[in-house]
Amino acid sequence: MTATSSVPVTRDKSNALADSDPVVLILTIGFILFFVGASIVNSESVASVIGAGFTWTAKYLGSFFQLLLLLTFFVAIGTALSRAGAARVGGLDRPQIGRFRWLSMIMCTLLAGGGVFFAAGEPVYHFVVTPPAFSTEAGTAAAVAPAMAQAFTHWGFLAWAVLGSLTALVLTRAHYDQGKPLQPRTLLYPVFGEKVIQGRLGGIVDAFCVIAVVAGTVGPIGFLATQMSFGLHELFGVTDGYGTQLTVLIVLAGVYMTSAMTGLHKGIQLLSRFNVLLALAIAAVIFIFGPTLFLANTYTQSMGEYVTSFFAMATMTAQTAPDWWMKWWTVFFFAWFIGYTPLMAVFVARISRGRTVREMILAVALLAPIATTIWFTLLGGSGIYHQLAGTFDLTDALNSFRFDVATLTVAQALPGGTWMAAAILLLTTIFVATTGDSMSYAIAMVGAGHDEPSPWIRVFWGGAMALMAAILLYMGAGQIGVLQQFIVLTAIPVSLIILPSLWTGPKAAMAMAREQGLV
Repeated sequence: MTATSSVPVTRDKSNALADSDPVVLILTIGFILFFVGASIVNSESVASVIGAGFTWTAKYLGSFFQLLLLLTFFVAIGTALSRAGAARVGGLDRPQIGRFRWLSMIMCTLLAGGGVFFAAGEPVYHFVVTPPAFSTEAGTAAAVAPAMAQAFTHWGFLAWAVLGSLTALVLTRAHYDQGKPLQPRTLLYPVFGEKVIQGRLGGIVDAFCVIAVVAGTVGPIGFLATQMSFGLHELFGVTDGYGTQLTVLIVLAGVYMTSAMTGLHKGIQLLSRFNVLLALAIAAVIFIFGPTLFLANTYTQSMGEYVTSFFAMATMTAQTAPDWWMKWWTVFFFAWFIGYTPLMAVFVARISRGRTVREMILAVALLAPIATTIWFTLLGGSGIYHQLAGTFDLTDALNSFRFDVATLTVAQALPGGTWMAAAILLLTTIFVATTGDSMSYAIAMVGAGHDEPSPWIRVFWGGAMALMAAILLYMGAGQIGVLQQFIVLTAIPVSLIILPSLWTGPKAAMAMAREQGLV
């Protein structure tokens, strides 16, 4: 089997400026300049406007976001289990990237720093503040499984499925078999045809998706700087202030910009593999030398609770839960994942050539979420164990959403103490770096419309996101939080862009299967 077509490249890849769509570049750079400029001029007004939009979106569109994730998961699993699941994406007999490297890139890019940042604190939060889907008494043994199950809902099957299953199918079919560009606009090609590829509408679609990813990536970059600064102060006495935060940003940006510049088959793969190996080592130490029996029992019970209460948690609305809880937890996370979806789908499509449809979907929608729930149990379950035992009390810190305090406190209570805390800080840093390099690469691909964008464009986007984080941190971490709220607003247009994949995704898989003589 060979590729049925090649992707036409019309831009001069030797020229970095020519290797970028002007509409995408103008709109996205314009957004960065406008947001930063408006924040400098009147940060309170920016926070107020975005806060009002955040509240409105969560109230009126939260259920739509929830249904979109639910349908995506079940349609994707159905497609994987169908006869079309045997089709190979990209028309190759064998994958371009080995299985371990491929899975490492998926895990590191999609889980990212957010997963590590919330893995320790979120389960403990749900343990001390009972989620609305349950009636267990907070802080008791009976509250353990519901707390973990709620965290699984936010970071489990639904989150992963929307990030890289049906949308990736649409892109692989259109790109590798029909010669269309590997850009978010191509998600709408089955609906609008060539006009969305060639017209300005396509540039606007791409820009919306890039803005969503910039907002979603600058947040973790900025929060990592504050977390590292706090952690270095607590562990080694380093001054906790903007100078340290800026140093962290410079080092982080240097790492992921270098990784993005060296390309998909060098820096990005190397960083991802190292991170997975480090995560496996940390997980082994926690499980073997930590509260092993408690963690094993917690995972079993929590997974059972997750499955049995799956729909109750996934379909919870503001009518049965407090407004503040919905908008800061379920709706916020689901909107965040929706905003990331097109660029993540571009990345998954790029690294999955030669994989079967079934392999790609099951890896993203089943295997990766299971690995994530295990990771949350090791970190968050250990936190709950020590909270229950009275080793520490994170109630006040978590009620103030101080997840940096929670992560460090839990890490210091793990086997190895200070060394384990330092290892987790390093892990979090590299997780954010893998997101930074992958998204810099993906954004550059979107602008260029082909698989090998200019290295300087990759570096430019990495630097732009780090610079934006540095400016907003200088104004105060609260402005990073405002940008995080903006993610929910970006999910509105992006959700409409990915909505057709509910039916175009299965059609793409079936078309590939027919062309390969499988159906």
